Amino acid sequence: MSETMEQPATGTTASARPPRTWLMMGHKAGDNSQILALAEALGWPFEIKNLVYRPTELMTNLFAGPTLMGLVKDRSSPLEPPWPELVISAGRRNEPLVRWIQLQAGGPSKVKLVHVGRPWALHECFDLIVTTPQYRLPDKPNILQNEAPLQRVNAERLEEAAALWGPRLAHLPRPLISVSMGGNAGPYSLDRENGALLGHWASRMAKELGGSLLVTTSARTPRKAADALEAALDVPSFVYRWRKDDPENPYFGFLALADRLIVTGDSMSMLAEACVTRKPVYIFDLARGPGSSRPPPPEDGSIPGRTLMERLADIRLQPIVYRIGMITGPKRLTRDVRLIHARQVKEGRAVWLGQDWPESAEKAPPLGDVERAAAAVRALFDPVRGARAEENKAQITTPPILPEAVRRLFQ
Repeated sequence: MSETMEQPATGTTASARPPRTWLMMGHKAGDNSQILALAEALGWPFEIKNLVYRPTELMTNLFAGPTLMGLVKDRSSPLEPPWPELVISAGRRNEPLVRWIQLQAGGPSKVKLVHVGRPWALHECFDLIVTTPQYRLPDKPNILQNEAPLQRVNAERLEEAAALWGPRLAHLPRPLISVSMGGNAGPYSLDRENGALLGHWASRMAKELGGSLLVTTSARTPRKAADALEAALDVPSFVYRWRKDDPENPYFGFLALADRLIVTGDSMSMLAEACVTRKPVYIFDLARGPGSSRPPPPEDGSIPGRTLMERLADIRLQPIVYRIGMITGPKRLTRDVRLIHARQVKEGRAVWLGQDWPESAEKAPPLGDVERAAAAVRALFDPVRGARAEENKAQITTPPILPEAVRRLFQ
């Protein structure tokens, strides 16, 4: 169940051989994509470990140290010698596993642990944490603060996608405007009304520019939202409904060919992938109420508001818990994705859908998160810089006055 991928050895290490690298692939596509993005940027050969977790893993993993108790071993890739020298992971479920691997291999001097996102374990358990503003982690020597999630968009991938999809979309009038739909996440709900509103404003932009739309849904897109968006379109369009493991998924082709890009504000990964193209990006705010940047509905009433039955049917516990947590919860247990939105708008990479793009503005600086993260990983294997990193990591170790499970809440 493991997969070994040979990549061009573009990275440099202290020895002639790149470090043996494992990628810990879990249940979240976004996490897996970030792990792959970092591994591909390193250019070192890597082995993919596909992992399946027990339904009870939260009870065994949340307060545990190095352990495999949360893993379904017979459905997962084997975790056995020869041990890796570098493990790249993301997500809470993988943390006990990578610490167990490090322990079995002989300790921190034998295996470097790189975690993408926000770890639940103590920060000093990892050689490098690659994080983003939404998690509001403190500044520490082993924490790399990036602008946005890592993404796999690069010039070569876009060129290949453009060559494949260009002829198929040549009949559509330009400019081409891509519309990437996410789904329900955190405080955001992509419901029927929001789907229709997105379709209305995307069509309005295409009409004003004399162009057409390239629409793609994702694994999280509710069918009723996709249906409502498609029903609202009244311009030339190509609509793709997401299908699992579909080799004909045009997502990268849309990124490559689009002249402007619209993304729903729930997905930080889609936002980063759009911004890295350095084309005009428009964020569709799914939030309602005070502080929302959602564009207004059409004055003709063609998009009716949510009915009482729709409101009741769409009630989800997650947005309620999110909002309460943002007010009363510690930073350790919450995330504020608005910080990433604000950063991209401030840097000139994006505006809110409904606002005009400043045509006279200079191009914003490119996103360099992936390259910056890869450089930080390579530094772990540089004899001088690696030794300095070990010294810095030792300095951030929390004094063990309280048990580790308690100290995690206050870092």
